[in-house]
Amino acid sequence: MNFDRLTIQFQNKKMKKIILIFCMVSAVVSMKVNSQSKSAAISFYETSYNFGDMQESGGLKTHNFEFINTGGEALIIQNVSTSCGCTTPDWTKEPVMPGQKGFVSAAYNPAGRPGSFEKYITVQSNAEPSVVKLTISGVVAPKPLTIEDEFKFAFGTVRMDMNHLSFGTVYKGQVQVKVVNMINTSSQPQIVKLENVPAHLAVKVIPATLGPNQKGKIEITYNSAKKDDWGFIIDRMDIFINGVTENANKLIVSANLEEDFTKITAADKANAAKISFTQNTFDFGKIKQGEAVSYEYNFTNTGKSDLLIRKVTAACGCTAVITSADMIPAGKTGTIKTTFNSAGKVGQQNKTITVITNDPENPKVILWIKGEVTE
Repeated sequence: MNFDRLTIQFQNKKMKKIILIFCMVSAVVSMKVNSQSKSAAISFYETSYNFGDMQESGGLKTHNFEFINTGGEALIIQNVSTSCGCTTPDWTKEPVMPGQKGFVSAAYNPAGRPGSFEKYITVQSNAEPSVVKLTISGVVAPKPLTIEDEFKFAFGTVRMDMNHLSFGTVYKGQVQVKVVNMINTSSQPQIVKLENVPAHLAVKVIPATLGPNQKGKIEITYNSAKKDDWGFIIDRMDIFINGVTENANKLIVSANLEEDFTKITAADKANAAKISFTQNTFDFGKIKQGEAVSYEYNFTNTGKSDLLIRKVTAACGCTAVITSADMIPAGKTGTIKTTFNSAGKVGQQNKTITVITNDPENPKVILWIKGEVTE
């Protein structure tokens, strides 16, 4: 029984030796065949690399992908491109002879790019295959936020996280509340106050006096019912720190005031006003600089209720507009006369006029003035 076991072990060892010799011979033969190949052959030792955990503030990280020319001709890398501007490539520029080594490197910049990443490097050469794709990956840990990162805007020694507070779309009748965060970066108390506050805005500074290195907030309430206007509205308020302000010390508040048609019934929509323009583009062709051209846009209220022209504004001060009436009964027509003054203009011109109405299907219509101004 012991003799049989020894015989099996001997046969297993012999078989492993034979397999090993066969693999070595196959590898040598394969290398000979490749080296005798007429074309170049690029063989990378690895085609992907994981940087692992990186720090956002750690600077560039570089990895070299080494390769060997296993072909029979000189290998020339023609181009290396990356899938992201955050990755900078480099490579062996001179021809790589058969049996010699070269490299393609990838440097990744983690600054401003926290989180996981996977980027590609495409290598083009005269080898077979002519295109090889390499991959780098990793995870970037975000750097700790500084006071300057968190509160980007400085007003004296008080910093705020924004200088433009956008309320986005606000439906008429809505009241919205938003907050601007702030911090006192000095060692002295700072009194924060906003002046020239319009009636539709309510401002509350919490606390009114910021202690040294203390954080606070400015709570702003937007009451659209108190604003007799429509469309995109901008308000500017002056920021006073300890009773002092500068021209640049302003907090901008913006909102787009619209009527809420989201809950209108099908019956109400069928009985609503409807604005229909004969055309919404006027092409004046070519005019000389300094000349003015006028045009009347004609429209009809094809709906069943009175059409209210709530606001008509031109995007450029070079364009004047006059509306025939603010209310157009059902079935009646109206006009919007526009005059474009080309003084100080040259080249192709594309100006817009925005018309805001109570038409639930088209509450905002854009009219165009186009043409070329020559010197």
